[in-house]
Amino acid sequence: MKGAGAMLAAALGLALNCAQVAAQETQAQPTPLSPTPVQTTGSQTTPSQAVAAPVERRQVSHPNAVSTEPVDGPLTGAGSPKQPVEQQSAQPVEAPRANGDAGTIRVETRLVNVAVNVVDSHGAPVGGLERQDFKIFEDGAPQTIAVFERETTSPLSIVLAIDESETVVTSDRLEREAAKHFMSAILRPQDEIALMGFADTVREAVPFTNQAKRIDEALGELRHGDETALYNAVYLASERLATTSEADGRRRVLVLISDGGNSVSGTSYAQAVEAARRAGAIIYSIVIVPIAADAGRNTGGEHTLIQMSEDTGGKYYYVVDPKDLEPAFLHISDDLRTQYLLGYYAPQQDGDSGFRRIKVSLSDAALNAKYNLRYRPGYYAETR
Repeated sequence: MKGAGAMLAAALGLALNCAQVAAQETQAQPTPLSPTPVQTTGSQTTPSQAVAAPVERRQVSHPNAVSTEPVDGPLTGAGSPKQPVEQQSAQPVEAPRANGDAGTIRVETRLVNVAVNVVDSHGAPVGGLERQDFKIFEDGAPQTIAVFERETTSPLSIVLAIDESETVVTSDRLEREAAKHFMSAILRPQDEIALMGFADTVREAVPFTNQAKRIDEALGELRHGDETALYNAVYLASERLATTSEADGRRRVLVLISDGGNSVSGTSYAQAVEAARRAGAIIYSIVIVPIAADAGRNTGGEHTLIQMSEDTGGKYYYVVDPKDLEPAFLHISDDLRTQYLLGYYAPQQDGDSGFRRIKVSLSDAALNAKYNLRYRPGYYAETR
């Protein structure tokens, strides 16, 4: 009897231990929040695990971009890593899909680069300013400057567009040597330049190249025409610039040499300027004055070139005598070399297709009143 009692007690103890282990295993398994779908593989069925897909961010960056620390809040307390403001503010929330997979959330922060010229009352460039000396706004809202360069070294894409009409080419006012000196002064290994000619039509004489010799050779083969397709030239040059790389804060520049008289239908002034703004192009106009005292002088055309430059943050120069062309090119070269580059991450907004207005000012009120700032007035959201 004692042997039988001992055997019975051992059996009961073993059963009790098994029950405790089973209870512990049951507690260790979390209760699912939603039904778990079943995947069938061959003849076996195994429950699938709902794994959230990673968040994938694509950020248009710049070598000199800096991250900005957000103010401590519920999500950035002690022990929580902080994210840059431009990423944190743009992160949307996406509901899980029907099969339990949250999918991939894509967030694109868009860097807007703004080239700024600061000059004194005599038009001389002002250097030595720092990041904190500037303030930048988009549609009236202040933005954080994430990129800052003094005397920017960012690469250039330049289209040199020359009026080939009789009033410009045959007047012997287009000096080839001046253009050659401009190219030798402006081109660096990271830069590129294209040559376009326009009269009755617009043609690309030389596509983008870093070889000044190719442009120089083409300048000796300018064609003559009777008409001036100015607006078509601005439109097509802007489209060409829009195809260039945006990497490293590349600046897009259109240098126009013309007397300004548009005489070919097709593109309107508004369409030409919009194309330039969509490309982020800065227009520098070299206004050829055929005869200063000529009663038939096209002052309306001159005003058109001036307005185009002002509408894109560029500048204009008058050329009355052939010797004036070289100083005009030199001023453009200096202007591009003494620009400040400011960059900020555009705020996320619905309907990214409209024109966003940019305003840049100096932080010090006295300096703001003393100096003049020149920059592009805005950008189209889809092109930056």
